[in-house]
Amino acid sequence: MTTATPRRAADRGPRRVRMAWFGAWLARPLASFHLVVAIAVLLTVTGLVMVLSASSVESYVGDGSVYSLFYTQATFAVLGALLFYIALRVPMRVMRQLSFPVFAISVVMLVLVLIPGIGSEVQGSRRWFDLGFVSVQPSEIAKVTLVVWGSHLLASRQTEKAGYKDILMPLVPAGLLVCFLVVLEPNLSTTIALGIVLTSLLWFGGLPLRMFATIAVSGGVAAAILALSAGYRSDRMRAFFNPGDDPQGIGYQARQAQFSLADGGIWGRGLGQSRAKWNYLPNAHNDFIFAIIGEELGFLGCALVLGLFALFVYTGLRIASRSVDPFIRLLTASATTWITGQALINIGYVVGLLPVTGLQLPLVSAGGSSLAITLLMFGIIANAARHEPEAVAALHDGQDGRFSKLLRLPIPEIYSPARAQAARARAKAKAKPKPKVKASPQRRALPPSRGRDGSDPRRAVDSDTARRGSTSRSTESWRGTRAWEPSYPTKHARERGNSR
Repeated sequence: MTTATPRRAADRGPRRVRMAWFGAWLARPLASFHLVVAIAVLLTVTGLVMVLSASSVESYVGDGSVYSLFYTQATFAVLGALLFYIALRVPMRVMRQLSFPVFAISVVMLVLVLIPGIGSEVQGSRRWFDLGFVSVQPSEIAKVTLVVWGSHLLASRQTEKAGYKDILMPLVPAGLLVCFLVVLEPNLSTTIALGIVLTSLLWFGGLPLRMFATIAVSGGVAAAILALSAGYRSDRMRAFFNPGDDPQGIGYQARQAQFSLADGGIWGRGLGQSRAKWNYLPNAHNDFIFAIIGEELGFLGCALVLGLFALFVYTGLRIASRSVDPFIRLLTASATTWITGQALINIGYVVGLLPVTGLQLPLVSAGGSSLAITLLMFGIIANAARHEPEAVAALHDGQDGRFSKLLRLPIPEIYSPARAQAARARAKAKAKPKPKVKASPQRRALPPSRGRDGSDPRRAVDSDTARRGSTSRSTESWRGTRAWEPSYPTKHARERGNSR
């Protein structure tokens, strides 16, 4: 007892030092930005390694090379890295201006992909544009455009203090239209992801709980109807509720995934040593890659992936809570919910907690369009992290760091609610038609009356009034632009008090 107590106290010392160092690092202005970049890189690298391992047998059987599917995934990873960099350089103001045109283009693409001869049909689903050297899935693009445009729309309505009808009417019909077009492909898994996007936008947009509960129940009923409407979907639901009825048929894939996880144990069989990838587990490199991670890297590998997604949740919500721009708050929170929700659904049906839906594990599963578009979304979130008040102050002071200097990223603009409100007022004034003014009949002007000194008293009164008016207008303009600006030079969020 006497010797264990000093040893235990000695062990607490380095632990407290490490915790203090980590807390000090998190308090740095660009910590959120570095976390987003690190998570994106780690998940992408993990996905490339596991896709190479899980697809090697299938690639060799199909093309005679173990690297064919890996080369495709690596190509889309490079494309996604380029999209990540472009998203970092686009100003938030330009992103908001282009949100609706890009969303409209994505809806048109969803319509075009359903037309025979334009859209490519694979395994009974018409989801892709086959461009020869690459295939593009427009439903993946629609996820990002819906998040960006919905955040812009709800942020504008929040500033205008609009009612609940104004929040629902433009966004919900557009979201349901996108979901309907994706159902026609058919693609239930992407429809679920779009439903998560729409639900998160309404939740963070301030929809009351009673209306939100009604929409959630309606969405659950619609999802159940869609799940039971097609033959393969009803078979998946039947296999989930009765897993032992057809173990060699419809329940084979889910059963083999659980065998792979059990075979890995704690430490795993070793990287590249999976048995399930030898055609024992269908789609091992795509929907069920988490099972291969569990088999080859064991419980520790699965815990690493789960830890990265948990860190992503913390980082995304941290960016949303520390931002002063309503658009960035809605965008970051909704995108974080979408990506995390998709990851949890994928892991849930791999371990047997949910029915198989076909949703991919973001940045890890094989799928070129999904990988590139998810990296684009990570780039937008990283751009939002650079707009935190402390980050903006540090970047304007020249503390941009080596990474930002290497990429030559632009310095983000300072957000001012007064300037944003003035910009919306100018946009409304331009959109509103000017009323026609009827010409009044001309009246004969009376000669001006002169004072004793020969001066015009009306001119003196007008000049004095104009001088007072210009002074008051300049004072009000200064107060309107300066009084509501956040105090950016603060060192930490806690020092801002109630400014958030």
